[in-house]
Amino acid sequence: MKIYIKYMVSNRCKMLVKEELKKLGLHYILVEMGAVDIMESLTPAQLELLGNALQKSGLELMDDKKAVLMEKVKNVIIEMVHYTDELSKVNFSDFLSEKLNHDYTYLANLFSETQGITIEKFLISHKIERVKELIIYDELNLTEIAWQMHYSSVAHLSNQFKKVTGLTPSHFKQLKNKRRRPIEEIGVQYQSEGDQ
Repeated sequence: MKIYIKYMVSNRCKMLVKEELKKLGLHYILVEMGAVDIMESLTPAQLELLGNALQKSGLELMDDKKAVLMEKVKNVIIEMVHYTDELSKVNFSDFLSEKLNHDYTYLANLFSETQGITIEKFLISHKIERVKELIIYDELNLTEIAWQMHYSSVAHLSNQFKKVTGLTPSHFKQLKNKRRRPIEEIGVQYQSEGDQ
């Protein structure tokens, strides 16, 4: 039996779902982003128990086909942006259509209608979050980040980053460096900044 779970977007979520299934004595075949294949057929009582357990952790069982499809769209984007080293080099709309076996126009219209945001904006917001993460890690320069995130140029990345965050990537990096201070310096630094 396949069940679909909303907000299941990380490896931590997958581990949590596995634990809840074990607690209920259920055996899973596969646990992936947003979906679980279970060996058993669940009774309504088991579904309710699982639903309640998942809800305590911020997850939610889904049964509406459109909601399930929209969650699949989100999971494909999240998986592609956050959990692969390189974004797909193929056209994104073709990739999504092929992955979900639906026409991209249908997916895009349904996504906008149900989520209140376009697929493109959802993708961009996740790409920018990933770029922030890569800037904070400080292992790659901006050219390498632009290449890894499949931007046509550093300028394209910088423009999109500024449009979304209001900051340039280099300004964000400077803020990142100032963000973490030793506790003993926080009050001292605040006073010296206020004296200026």
